[in-house]
Amino acid sequence: MNKPPFLDTTRPDVPDMVVSGGVVPFHLERSPVRGRVVRLGALADAILSRHDVPDAVARLNGEALALVAAMASALKFQGSLSLQVKGDGPVSMLLADATDSGGIRGLARLDDEANPSALPEDAAGLLGQGYLAFTIDQGPDTERHQGVVEIKGQSLSEMAEHYFTTSEQHACHIRLFCTRGPNGWEAGALVLERIAADGGADTQQNDAEDAWETACAFADTLRENELFDENLSAHDIVHRLFGTLDAQDSAPRALAYSCRCSRSRLVNVLTRFSDDDLDHMAEDGVITMKCEFCNHDFRFARDNLSATGPA
Repeated sequence: MNKPPFLDTTRPDVPDMVVSGGVVPFHLERSPVRGRVVRLGALADAILSRHDVPDAVARLNGEALALVAAMASALKFQGSLSLQVKGDGPVSMLLADATDSGGIRGLARLDDEANPSALPEDAAGLLGQGYLAFTIDQGPDTERHQGVVEIKGQSLSEMAEHYFTTSEQHACHIRLFCTRGPNGWEAGALVLERIAADGGADTQQNDAEDAWETACAFADTLRENELFDENLSAHDIVHRLFGTLDAQDSAPRALAYSCRCSRSRLVNVLTRFSDDDLDHMAEDGVITMKCEFCNHDFRFARDNLSATGPA
């Protein structure tokens, strides 16, 4: 006997994967700076390889995953942070989100009219003109906070920096990395955030500005091969870059594959449609719904569904 769809909460066959130490927070004792080193490890390939898209699109998706993983690790409450970029370029939608506990997922949607063999390599060319939004969700009992800005910058790093400067009045220096290596896709990030300096005297403010600029200059020396070097720990990277600024790293945080789709959730969506709509959705008596994040097809027998709920 088949399990009724409203009782079937099974999830698709996605990796049960956790990367310990995926995010390493740190701060600089001699500078008004805190930051995070992010390395997705095997998660990058597990997520990006589920979608058959050109490398330039997958690379943009990987950078978005690293970005939200970095930013969500600073949340002080249970919830999630999501990035949405929508433009008129070949990549019509870029989505990524991460929970406070480190669960990440993302997708980059290629426009139907785009030519996969003639795509720009930079984020500006892929996304075109449009908007970038960050949303913080603390759950159903709390109103979501969302900031929206126009797409501005050549890279996703520059676009995100523009957002935090204009929407949050918060200085950030963001470096995003994603490449296909010998073992598959790799993605990571180095993010610096400027925090308030003690005191308000002009001299102290000038010193804080100099310290921030120095930290950003040091961050710019990080190379892709260093970030993804398996022989270097995140601790090694932090102290290589910022050791002269008295870098202090904190307890590492895990990242995990976290697509939150389920059959029961999709059944709840389907039963909001009328019976006529459900009939039109069905093909040979079966309704198919795809999770765009994990690229998994869910199939439902039309006879088991009705507009008033599962049969």
